[in-house]
Amino acid sequence: MSRDIEIKQEFFQALTRFVSLLDEHVSTDDGQWRIKGFIDVCRNIYTISSDTKIISKILEIHLFPRILSFAEETGYRVVLAEHQNYYPDISFVHEDNENVKFAVDFKTTYRLSDYPEFCNGFTLGSHGEYFINRRSSKNIQFPYGQYQGHFCLGIIYDRHTERIVDETRTYDFEELRSITSVIKDFEFFVAEKWKIASDKSGSGNTANIGSINKIGDIVSGRGMFSDLGEEWFDDYWMNYGKITFTEESGETKQIRNLKDFVAYRGGDVELIVPKARKIGRRSRN
Repeated sequence: MSRDIEIKQEFFQALTRFVSLLDEHVSTDDGQWRIKGFIDVCRNIYTISSDTKIISKILEIHLFPRILSFAEETGYRVVLAEHQNYYPDISFVHEDNENVKFAVDFKTTYRLSDYPEFCNGFTLGSHGEYFINRRSSKNIQFPYGQYQGHFCLGIIYDRHTERIVDETRTYDFEELRSITSVIKDFEFFVAEKWKIASDKSGSGNTANIGSINKIGDIVSGRGMFSDLGEEWFDDYWMNYGKITFTEESGETKQIRNLKDFVAYRGGDVELIVPKARKIGRRSRN
């Protein structure tokens, strides 16, 4: 095993141990989120919106002091993304060797109430300029190729229904503990992003890589590329939608799925991990 692989494995193991302790930091004894709302100078408490972007940002703020402590304990310094749309959320740079860098993105999503073994999924970063040109500095803190690994620090949770959480109500400070948290029942995970990737774009027309959405596969790093390897992940997403081939019918087809891409490249399609499908319909939580 090369030293680079050892360093990457050491970082992954340390981050995994750290993440395993985060649930007790964010949760009450009954699994509710400790954050109940925000407070003004008159000690009025306003409940948090169930909007996923708001929840994600507050979770990041809630965890950030722990992130700083983790970095210090493991010999890294934290470099935050200079701009909102930059990748990654956090760069870990080794104190003794600045050539050792790891990209860590916060990823938060919620379980689907009808299919609790699945989550809503999330994006895994762009497959645009900085992903294709590994020396580019466009929309990325350090060039992509300078990172020894690209990790997701993920948080999966349940949402309370709006019937339980009244986002329009204001509470007195004395009512703090009676407020129902907007989310609950957290599951934390760490995964290399290529290991939990799907073969589909993650957000409409933007150049974002989509994740798989079966929770068990996410937590175990069992994405569509996990048996093929990271080189296939890079090759596929660098060329996503750019390659066409002619079918037997004479029709020209653009490659936008992994099976066609692996076959086109002459690879073993049997190594593609099938994407889990939702089967049947379950009652709501």
